[in-house]
Amino acid sequence: MVVDNKTASKQAPVELEQVYGQSSDNTYEYNPEAIAREIANGVDIEDGAPNPFVFLLTILVSFSGFLFGYDTGYVSGALVSIGSDLGRVLTSADKELITSATSVGALLGGIIAGTLADVLGRKWVTIFANTLFVVGAGLQTGAHTIWTMIGGRFVMGWGVGIASLIAPLYISEMAPSRFRGRLVVLNVLAITGGQVIAYAIGAGLSNFQNGWRVLVGLGIVPAVAQMIMFIYMPETPRYLVRTGQIERARHVVRWIYSPRKSALEEEVVIRKVKLLQIYNNDQHPEWSSYRRVKYTLRQLYFVPGHFRALVVACGLQGIQQLCGFNSLMYFSATIFQVVGFNQPTAVSLIVSGTNMAFTILAFVFIDIIGRRRILLCTVWGMSASLVLNAIAFHFLPADATQSNPWAIVILVAMMLYVAFYAAGIGNVPWQQSELFPMQVRGLGTSMATATNWAGNLIIGSTFLTMMDRITPSGTFGFYAGLCLLGELFIYFFYPETSYLALEDIQGVLKDKFDIKKSNQMSREAKKKHLASIRGVTEESAA
Repeated sequence: MVVDNKTASKQAPVELEQVYGQSSDNTYEYNPEAIAREIANGVDIEDGAPNPFVFLLTILVSFSGFLFGYDTGYVSGALVSIGSDLGRVLTSADKELITSATSVGALLGGIIAGTLADVLGRKWVTIFANTLFVVGAGLQTGAHTIWTMIGGRFVMGWGVGIASLIAPLYISEMAPSRFRGRLVVLNVLAITGGQVIAYAIGAGLSNFQNGWRVLVGLGIVPAVAQMIMFIYMPETPRYLVRTGQIERARHVVRWIYSPRKSALEEEVVIRKVKLLQIYNNDQHPEWSSYRRVKYTLRQLYFVPGHFRALVVACGLQGIQQLCGFNSLMYFSATIFQVVGFNQPTAVSLIVSGTNMAFTILAFVFIDIIGRRRILLCTVWGMSASLVLNAIAFHFLPADATQSNPWAIVILVAMMLYVAFYAAGIGNVPWQQSELFPMQVRGLGTSMATATNWAGNLIIGSTFLTMMDRITPSGTFGFYAGLCLLGELFIYFFYPETSYLALEDIQGVLKDKFDIKKSNQMSREAKKKHLASIRGVTEESAA
């Protein structure tokens, strides 16, 4: 819903029942005049600096991202270190099964995560995901057969799938709009940090008997820490409003938006929560869970604006996975072993370090440059790097060593590919929750997350087979083509959302994929923010 607060006159506050109007198909529509009056009366407090504790809370939530990354990272080193510890030497098929078991679990977990979050709340679903992490890691640590290892990774996969949805969702609903992109990227930064740490520990333990068991077991520590600390963390204000817990929602809003050295006026808090009620109020509290899910499914797939949001979110998650990046994360040590490097796990650490470094770059610039622009500037680079990789593999001799020039080209090409990935598509799709209105946000993000893990499953279960059947050159050339298709999808369908409040984004996709309108709204919101900063600076100077 787009509201021109410049034209809204300062009038008396509206009551919530004035906000909704019933349409001919028995659904409810928002009253734009009422919303304009709310904003004109000073409800918009998004331009203020958040309480510093919001950043600490984001770091705590990002433990979920760390566990996601740690799982991705340790399996790469474990696959070349397990040897015959699971009863026999692993074949390519065994490696694909072990790797894809997590993806299958994550796919199933992602499908139900949104509904669980809507029913149980964001906070308690996070705690449940930690429990699955602990059980899955324990099973793997004690595994002595391939199928026990697969079972442990399957259980952990459920936790990974749920956490990969709930962490960015929680952060998006807690963060002020101008910090939302960067705070969600902190979760992605935690993913890359988990990968780097897993690679580093894996490299250090690669020559120790059963060192891989220690590597896996260490993942239990952050899961238990987050599970305990999260018991004391607040629920998001939007979820509290939707479930009718208005006083608790006011308390959380007061906490999020209060400046460091002063408190918000109570009237501002009340009116901010009222605006959240306008967009997030549960219109049918008397419905059963089954009827509610059925209604939400119909809303998601048959309301055009909601379906467009689903297309964009699922499309970005599909691009993120089908570009082949996780083939490097899961099998980088195996790839570098084939290329001829003597310490493949250590070389993989270079790749994961590049990933982390450019994720930090994305953290700095994602809100400044904008989501759409940063994707358009990086996805083409991924395709070019993959083409270079394919050419290098074509000329690489079968008996190559790490000193071969083409082996060096492959390493450089992979680092370039990872740099472009981390700066763009590795981060932006996880902003998915901002595309959906509250009434379909849980289910919509579930479908997008399931798309991510379905793509992950396809990549994890086919990569080594593709390397064998169509050669490395053919495999990386295929991924390069998919990246080009992704660039076209982004250009025609993905709107700009930087600086827009969650509730404002709904209007961008209401009638069409309105790229031009989204760019204009984002520019205006950025100008408003900069003007607000200048006003505060001048006031302080005076």
